[in-house]
Amino acid sequence: MNLELQGRRALVTGSSAGLGAEIVEQLAAEGAAVVVHGRDEARAEAVAKAVRGAGGSATVAIGDIGTDAGADAVAAAALAGGPVDILVNNAGVYDPAADWGGTSPSEWADIYNVNVIAGVRMIQRFVPAMRERRWGRVIQISSVTGHLPQASQPHYAASNAARDNLAASLARELARTGVTSNAVAAGGILVPATQKMLTGLGREKGWGDTWDEIEPHVVDNLAPNDSGRIGRPGDYARLVAFVAGAGAGYINGTTLRVDGGWRDA
Repeated sequence: MNLELQGRRALVTGSSAGLGAEIVEQLAAEGAAVVVHGRDEARAEAVAKAVRGAGGSATVAIGDIGTDAGADAVAAAALAGGPVDILVNNAGVYDPAADWGGTSPSEWADIYNVNVIAGVRMIQRFVPAMRERRWGRVIQISSVTGHLPQASQPHYAASNAARDNLAASLARELARTGVTSNAVAAGGILVPATQKMLTGLGREKGWGDTWDEIEPHVVDNLAPNDSGRIGRPGDYARLVAFVAGAGAGYINGTTLRVDGGWRDA
């Protein structure tokens, strides 16, 4: 399928590693010029170099979008290469050890700033021009925890519910402008750091020694879903690319769950 992304430019926040890097690589493979964002220039440039090495077009934008000044710097760098047609608000943080008893109000505020308000900063800097051009795609990367919260990480789950709500509200604001707004709610994402952590946990619990042995137990005990595995970055990146494409104009104001059929138990 041709997603008709040639000639489009995309900014993916938090794309110097993990899921964000996979998203920029997928968008670039579909023909979009991508802007790799991060706070570490060397890491961001490594992702951009890999995209260019594969025949794509990539630049970098460095800055902390958790602050207004950092967001301004990222916007200036991203727009230096031309208009941004696709904004993927992927940057986010989480803390697996967080719980109700040990998470302070300031920590709630911090995670909300990064996971929600940073995305608002980007929307305010890029979406007005999309509206003027009568075409654009705004995609929030959220989590299934926004729909199925657990007792752990309450602030993370709440911030993801806010991301989904933000996407729907923005769609109402942009009605009939040619700019769509959606969220992609991810289940577990198997990036190297996550696999290392879960492998160590699995060995401690006697679930096996290799990831192939441990993964079914992780699914059963931590992330029950009907597909029987943890999601890979490509599972999400391919959907993001489709939603960013020309053929997805009738997908608007919704949250698309990509979670293998995640369930409570």
